Amino acid sequence: MTNQTPHDAALALVRAYYAAFNAGDHAAMLALLADDVVHDLNQGPRETGRDVFAAFLQRMDHCYREQLQDVRVLASADGRHAAAEYVVHGAYLVADAGLPPAHGQRYVLPGGAFFDIRDGHIARVTNYYNLEDWLRQVG
Repeated sequence: MTNQTPHDAALALVRAYYAAFNAGDHAAMLALLADDVVHDLNQGPRETGRDVFAAFLQRMDHCYREQLQDVRVLASADGRHAAAEYVVHGAYLVADAGLPPAHGQRYVLPGGAFFDIRDGHIARVTNYYNLEDWLRQVG
């Protein structure tokens, strides 16, 4: 067995995170996060901690059904930073706080995320998508 470079380990970590997301496996996703993970929500507040992230995942599962396709991952040579680009294929199931009513509207939306990696875990996730595009699609 060969040792992974930090770059390859970062790529594998982020790919595992998205594989767990697409499988709906919250336990696997949470296991990849640092205890004090920082989560920057798109157009929202910064949240800190694995427990807070778990609550976010539950809310997402309640309001949305999403799959990420065409996931592409990049990482720095030192493995401390990574980025991903993807296309979200989703359905808006239940109205989320402050957003329009939901009735199963479907959407396809490009998105991306930035990651900090520390000690083999994801220490920060910053998500981005075009909220105006999403609102147009579900409106």
